[in-house]
Amino acid sequence: MLNMTTGLTIWCSEAVTLATVLLLAWRHDRKSPFYLIWALGFAVSAVGFALVAARGILPDIWSIQIGNAVALLGESAWIIGFRFMDKRRLEWSAFLPPAIWLIGVSLPWVTGNFVHRVIVYDLAGAVGATLLAFAVQPGDGRREPARAQLGIIFVALACFCFGSALWMAFMAPRLEQAMIYRGYMALGYALLVIVAIVLNGKLLMERAERRWRAISITDTLTGVLNRRGLQESYEILVGEGPQKPQKLAALLFDLDHFKKINDHYGHQAGDTVLVEFARIARQFVPRSGAFGRMGGEEFVAFVPINEQSQAEALAETIRADFCRVPLLAGRSLVPATVSIGVAIMPRDAVSWDRLVSFADRALYAAKRAGRNCTIVFNEMETAKDVDPTPVADEGELVPTLDDQIHALRRMGTLARM
Repeated sequence: MLNMTTGLTIWCSEAVTLATVLLLAWRHDRKSPFYLIWALGFAVSAVGFALVAARGILPDIWSIQIGNAVALLGESAWIIGFRFMDKRRLEWSAFLPPAIWLIGVSLPWVTGNFVHRVIVYDLAGAVGATLLAFAVQPGDGRREPARAQLGIIFVALACFCFGSALWMAFMAPRLEQAMIYRGYMALGYALLVIVAIVLNGKLLMERAERRWRAISITDTLTGVLNRRGLQESYEILVGEGPQKPQKLAALLFDLDHFKKINDHYGHQAGDTVLVEFARIARQFVPRSGAFGRMGGEEFVAFVPINEQSQAEALAETIRADFCRVPLLAGRSLVPATVSIGVAIMPRDAVSWDRLVSFADRALYAAKRAGRNCTIVFNEMETAKDVDPTPVADEGELVPTLDDQIHALRRMGTLARM
């Protein structure tokens, strides 16, 4: 016949094993402190249950009051670990389980009655499991299958503890029966926790997979999409439904005289220019589009549009904002500008090669036009057969913002005459 001491001893050995595994995981990945917090949680639980199992050997204050409080403190550590995993702030409610136990066991009719102590402990455990179910849900609303499954397990654990408390309250078993029942309860609790650990491992694997995928499609220097990420985002944009804008624009950016910047100010200054341009451009590219680094000093943005003027306005906003931002390299100001080539195609006829090829031709024309300007190839031009030899006056030169402001001022002056 299984008794409480045997059940607690089995759970202690399982908790020590899980604590060791999590500690090794933390040593392998020091940037994930939640592994260490969970390891401490299982270690603390093992210590608490060991104290409870030593009842009759140790004084009651150690085997009852302190032992159970320490065991419930392990649940608090698990709650804190989940909050650390999602980079959320710590809340005092994580310490409710041991607090409920300490308050309950201080009452005279609880201290001297085993069944009443079990009821208080189970209610504290139910609160802890409920807090775990809330803690495992992400604050940013991400939908992850493992999180939902883990939440269900913690809700089941809460119901398990609450049901045990109700059974004890209504059945009021004798001490010998309660001790045997408590042993089976400890094993059931341990089983549910192990299932939760398995699901948590699945959640961590999903997180690691997402992280490595993000790394594989991100440019390490600027933090924007790399060429692979751009191609994937392009496929998504092209495949979106008919309710989206029916045109797709490619804006190809090339930093002017970038080699001279590297040669004159150093490669660190060149990296600063790249990072700053990426920061500026990314904040203007709409969320419905994609922006990234093609390689070297070339960047590209794919943007769904309804009118050509939208692409022109976006290109000019980025160009004007970038050339007006002072870039420091040590104590020197680095003059940096950008040339932009824009190509526009209907979504139902667009292809990566053709769209990027025409954007590249437009960029070539912008370089030939004197740099620090925007050239647009509209739908009529991108529908033509590609001439292998670029022509110097191809495309449409977009007036700069300064030119447009100057023209408006002149029109206002003429109107007043």
